[in-house]
Amino acid sequence: MPAPASAPTPLLEARALTKRFPGVTALRDVAFDLRAGEIHALCGENGAGKSTLIKLLAGIHPHGSYEGELRIDGRPVAFHSIRDAEAAGLAVITQEFALIEELSVAENIFLGRAPRRGLRVDWLEMHRRATALLADFGLAIGSATPVRELGIGQKQLIEIVRAMDKKSRVLVLDEPTAALTEQEVAVLLDHLRRLRAQGTACIYISHKLDEVFALADRITVLRDGASIVTLDTPSTTIPGVIRQMVGREITDLFPRRSGFTPDTPDVGKRASPEPVLSVRNLTVAPAKNAPPFLRDISFELRPGEVLGFGGLMGAGRTELLMHLFGAWGHRVSGEVSLRGQPHPAPTPRGSIARGLVLVSEDRKRYGLVLAQSVGFNLSLSSLSRFTRAAARIDAPAEHLTNQGFFTSLRIKAPDQHARVGGLSGGNQQKVVLGKALMTEPTVVMLDEPTRGIDVGAKLEVYELINRLTAEGRAVILVSSELPELMGLSDRIIMLAAGRIGGEFDRVNFSQEKLLAAAMGRTPAAA
Repeated sequence: MPAPASAPTPLLEARALTKRFPGVTALRDVAFDLRAGEIHALCGENGAGKSTLIKLLAGIHPHGSYEGELRIDGRPVAFHSIRDAEAAGLAVITQEFALIEELSVAENIFLGRAPRRGLRVDWLEMHRRATALLADFGLAIGSATPVRELGIGQKQLIEIVRAMDKKSRVLVLDEPTAALTEQEVAVLLDHLRRLRAQGTACIYISHKLDEVFALADRITVLRDGASIVTLDTPSTTIPGVIRQMVGREITDLFPRRSGFTPDTPDVGKRASPEPVLSVRNLTVAPAKNAPPFLRDISFELRPGEVLGFGGLMGAGRTELLMHLFGAWGHRVSGEVSLRGQPHPAPTPRGSIARGLVLVSEDRKRYGLVLAQSVGFNLSLSSLSRFTRAAARIDAPAEHLTNQGFFTSLRIKAPDQHARVGGLSGGNQQKVVLGKALMTEPTVVMLDEPTRGIDVGAKLEVYELINRLTAEGRAVILVSSELPELMGLSDRIIMLAAGRIGGEFDRVNFSQEKLLAAAMGRTPAAA
């Protein structure tokens, strides 16, 4: 009887990886392997160790700073830098952009490997190749466009284009679709399937489990820094993976709440209190004398209500929230009133003082001082609460208040003195939310509050929204995920090219209607 065939040697293998930071063990005896021509997903809650693992694979955490062993083609390897990992055939796209804002799209794509003619850069060839790559992804972005002019989703796509063009043996993608539209996601997944057919192996990290199941051959679950299980995707289910990720059943992702939940369009509005925020015929330009970007926006927001805003990328959702907060645009016409009083040409400081706060979609750029501590960031927008005579801060009172938010938000860090830049994405988001809530707002504007965080952390954000509305606060929620928007909102307004494409009460929610309105194909229907 012939001996059974042995399993092929993995292309990449991690053996008993353990990584320690001061006060915390990020990885504990993690085992993982990747086969040639395989898409292998890593799933786990924020803080589970996924990003730490890929930083080891990428050489960001160099050999010698961790225990255990990495192997490629069965042979031990020691990566002391990102360059070592790339030389071995690994290309990594992390959540932190590695783009140079002042350079063009083409220069960023070919950074460090520009085509040359003799000793000089061949600029024509660089832009020709960049234009072809952008077209392959269906991106209507000029190769000469400075990266600083791009939105966060477009920057993410440039990172992906750059990594894919390196034609590496292993492509590692950490939350690559967090900022992408559904159409862009579909294009990316098609590219990854094509690379798999050509023999390229991929490690795919995503909190969007529908994508994982549509793409991955196998799934490895990390929990609390340990590798829990590796599953063949066809033999498991999304609830099964969630159970392994969080260690418990989650039966209701969008928990029911009391408050403003109209059963019919008219009765809910008649019974509700006076608006806390009213916007009438608002038209806004990016700058004075520039053409308007937002046109004729009108809506009302009531205490205890969640008003959702959806739309395609570039529809104006973020710009609307930024303008209401006082951080973007020149008001051409229209009126905004907050708590019954005019709210003309606001500033962020003035908005916060009047009870309007914004949690930005780009937490690292607008929401956090990454080099500072958790406590520093939590109280940053509320220092006036702790200012005493001679402009001195009452440090004990500040620390006590910070600790209350640190505990209630279940921020995973050694203590509030931990550097916020060292936390996982989900815990950074909790700090941003805590900073906003410490201002004691009446209206909370949340721009993509669950982007890039895991299912457990998402549930905590959803429960927080429920608590806010139960306390009588009003919430504006921007989300690119239609199930999330429909699961949390009492009403939804879809923006299309800077205008309102449709308005829907809960009884009229459907993905088909919302998508049609986002594309400007449906008249407003309340």
